[in-house]
Amino acid sequence: MSTYIFPPAPQAAVAVRGTDAQYAVSRIFCVGRNYAAHAREMGSDPDREPPFYFTKPASALAPSGGTIPYAPGTKNLHYEMELVVAIGKPVFKATPEQAADAVWGYAAGLDMTRRDLQNEAKAIGRPWDLGKGFEHSAVITALVSRAELGELSKGAITLSVNGVEKQRGDLSDMIWSIPELVANLSQFYHLEPGDLIYTGTPEGVGPVKPGDKIVGVIEGFGELTLTIGDAE
Repeated sequence: MSTYIFPPAPQAAVAVRGTDAQYAVSRIFCVGRNYAAHAREMGSDPDREPPFYFTKPASALAPSGGTIPYAPGTKNLHYEMELVVAIGKPVFKATPEQAADAVWGYAAGLDMTRRDLQNEAKAIGRPWDLGKGFEHSAVITALVSRAELGELSKGAITLSVNGVEKQRGDLSDMIWSIPELVANLSQFYHLEPGDLIYTGTPEGVGPVKPGDKIVGVIEGFGELTLTIGDAE
């Protein structure tokens, strides 16, 4: 019988609203520039170019309602409010119709970003890992099942900092819909239960500082709250 040199890390998981169950997380995929206005504010063409992705480790998960430290190594920590999709069945090389059926549920999430490090990496053609894939950078509410909510294709998505609205969009503004995103991603990965997809953010991303209080809402099902703590 094999043994571990060190104990395995705890299983990353997200709560499921209204139950004692948890959704075990293995991978986190994030979609870049999936709202036209945000693409423009980041200096890109929002036409329907194929979606692109980056990833975060499952250890980046942080539950809504808490406090996270101001991230190390940055002077420009940004919020990005997003709809999160949870996969509920294996799917590979799917059509959009098959992909829609593979969605288990939804959450509200924040893609926290060390924008200065991301921009430095962009400028010299390096990966975005330092800017995106760090501890506490994937904030998330409890999941709500698709069986309860149905298919999500519209609904306001907003974020405020200290009571001042900073982001406002609608899920219908997505360049690529949820079934299209899942279908596209499944051309490159065997998607499985345990995979989360952060689906992109509306315009209005910006910086936070220690002490700031963030409230994000997706109409009809999700409210996310977060306080930014001091730097470690």
